[in-house]
Amino acid sequence: MIVRGPRNLITDIDGLSVGNAQDLSLKSGVTALLCDEPYTASVQVLGGAPGSRETDLLAPQNTVGGVDALVLSGGSAFGLDAASGVTNALRRQGRGFAVGPVRVPIVPSAILFDLINGGNKDWAEQSPYMALGSNAVENAGKDFALGSVGAGTGALTANIKGGLGSASSVIETQGVTIGALVAANPLGSTTIGDAHHFWSAPFELDGEFGGYGHPSPLPKDAKDLRIKFRDRGPAKTGTNTTIGIIATDANLTKAECQRLAIAAHDGFARAIWPSHTPLDGDLIFGVSTGKVALNGSLDAMIDICAVAASTMARAVARGIYEATPQDGDIMPVWSSMR
Repeated sequence: MIVRGPRNLITDIDGLSVGNAQDLSLKSGVTALLCDEPYTASVQVLGGAPGSRETDLLAPQNTVGGVDALVLSGGSAFGLDAASGVTNALRRQGRGFAVGPVRVPIVPSAILFDLINGGNKDWAEQSPYMALGSNAVENAGKDFALGSVGAGTGALTANIKGGLGSASSVIETQGVTIGALVAANPLGSTTIGDAHHFWSAPFELDGEFGGYGHPSPLPKDAKDLRIKFRDRGPAKTGTNTTIGIIATDANLTKAECQRLAIAAHDGFARAIWPSHTPLDGDLIFGVSTGKVALNGSLDAMIDICAVAASTMARAVARGIYEATPQDGDIMPVWSSMR
C-alpha cells in the first residue's frame, strides 16, 4: 500500500532539509536541499536545453560518491551563482569533501529560465543569486512552503503560474519512503485544456491538489497543445525548464540513483504535456540516504521506481496548486481557473 508521508514533503526522509529564499520584486528565488551527511546521488537530463553545475561528477563512473547539498534556482545562467552561495555557507559550517586541510562542499545545481516573467531583473553589478543561495541555507528546515517561493517564485507554465512542489510516498510493505521536490516551469501545460483538472490526477493522494480528478468526458480541447508564449509567436528557446530532486531512504548505489532519476522523469511526462521538449532543460537529481536495506531485491527497486514517478507527478501538481498571485504577474494562478 502507498500512503503519504506525515509532512507530504521530501523532508519526510530523515537526513534531508530544505530552505527557500526569494526576492518578490525580482520574481525569482532559490531552493536548497541540504544533506545531514554526504549522500549518494546521481542525475539524469532529458530536456534539450539544460543549465547545470557539477553534474558530470554525479555520473556513476566518476569518483565523488556523495553530495552535501543540491540547488534548484531561477535566473537562468545567472542562477548558477546560487550554488556558490550554498557552497560558501556550508564551508562556514565545516562541511565538505576533505582534501588535506581543505574542505570542499559538493553542491551540484540546476537552473530554470524566469527572466521574462514581469520581475525586475535590472540588478546593478553582481547578480543576487549568490546571496539568495546563502539565505536558503539559513532558512533550511523540515517544514517549508510550496508554490510561489524559492526556485518556483517566478515559474510559469503554458497557461498559468508554475511553482515549487513537493510530495512524499511511503511503500508500507517495504518501509521505504520516496520524496520529490520540483520547480515546475515547463513549456507545456500541467492542466487538461483550459480546465482546472491536473494531468497528475490519477496519482493524487487525499485531495492534496483539490481532488478534482480527470474530467469526464475529456473536454474537446484536452488534446490541444498549450505552449508557453505561443500567442506571442513561435516557441522561444530558454524560456522554460522543470528541475527536480527525487530522494529515498532505500540504500541505493550511484548507478541506482541515476535509474531512480530516470524513472522520476516519467512523473514529468504524466504531469506536463508536452514535456522533455527541445526547449526545456528538464533535469532530475536522484538521492539515496541509504538507511533502509533492500537486500538486492529487484522487485523492490521496480516498486521504488514506479512510486518515484507517481510522487514526482504529484509534486508538480502541488507546486502549481499552491501558487499565489503577486504584483506584476503576467499569468494567472491555478486558483483563478476554478
